[in-house]
Amino acid sequence: MMAKQVQQDQLYIGIDGGGTKCRATIYSLEHGVLGTGLGGPANPLHGLERTLESIMVSTQLALQDAGLHVEQVHSLNAGLGLAGVNLPALYDKIMQWDHPFQQMFLTTDLHTACIGAHEGDDGAVIITGTGSCGFSLVNGQTVNFGGHGFAQGDMGSGAWMGLEAVKAALLDLDKLGETTLLSSMLTQHFNTTTAMGVAEQMAGQPSSSYAKLARFVFTAAEQDDVVALAIVKQGADYVSNLARRLLENNPPRLSMIGGLAEPLNKWLAPEIANRVELPKQPPEMGAIYFAIHSVEQQLSEVK
Repeated sequence: MMAKQVQQDQLYIGIDGGGTKCRATIYSLEHGVLGTGLGGPANPLHGLERTLESIMVSTQLALQDAGLHVEQVHSLNAGLGLAGVNLPALYDKIMQWDHPFQQMFLTTDLHTACIGAHEGDDGAVIITGTGSCGFSLVNGQTVNFGGHGFAQGDMGSGAWMGLEAVKAALLDLDKLGETTLLSSMLTQHFNTTTAMGVAEQMAGQPSSSYAKLARFVFTAAEQDDVVALAIVKQGADYVSNLARRLLENNPPRLSMIGGLAEPLNKWLAPEIANRVELPKQPPEMGAIYFAIHSVEQQLSEVK
């Protein structure tokens, strides 16, 4: 009985960290969601220090939103779903962090997105945000495809689309490629008139900066721009194939999440678009479910 009482009074925080932003939600088993916070990029592949900083910013804002004191961070059981920690070296680095939480349970953003999308039940999820990847959880077995990172993979993602837009615009501006509306959109966006002006603005930029340009691709495609249409269709074909691979495991549900989930849906193969269902909960709630399950496992082991 005592263990159950402790568990009821326990506070959880779910953290979803990706290439563009980090979301945190504080949750009480008795009262539900207490507060939320938003931080900057949190993909350790693109900077460990920045990731940890984003986690702490989003945590502090969530504490503030929940009306909790800063020191109450030490009473939080944290579930973290982070991009990049499918790589063992990055997983180990995060686990070595001298974190402020009562306990920390770490997994990939794919895993927590899937748990959230299907409210703890089996299913598959495709993330199309800054990056792209697919993940399914069926009968305790997980598989994931894609998610190889920018710029060697992540086709159909915001960063990939942004990069393709820049490449196409540069070719057009140098009169070495097809004419495209993307050229005028990007030169206007960057307040320049030349290919070099665009290239200079994007030199050394992270994936999140490219992802912000994806909206231009969709806008140009809606205006029947041939180059933009080809980019969108290539991305959508990849995502459709990704879905087909995930569906081979017969997950009961398939969801898409991320900034491109909605605009990309209409371009998917019809049989795939018809299978896509709205996620039941966001990834940060999936991270909370993951933490709750991890704590319950600990309690059962103690018993």
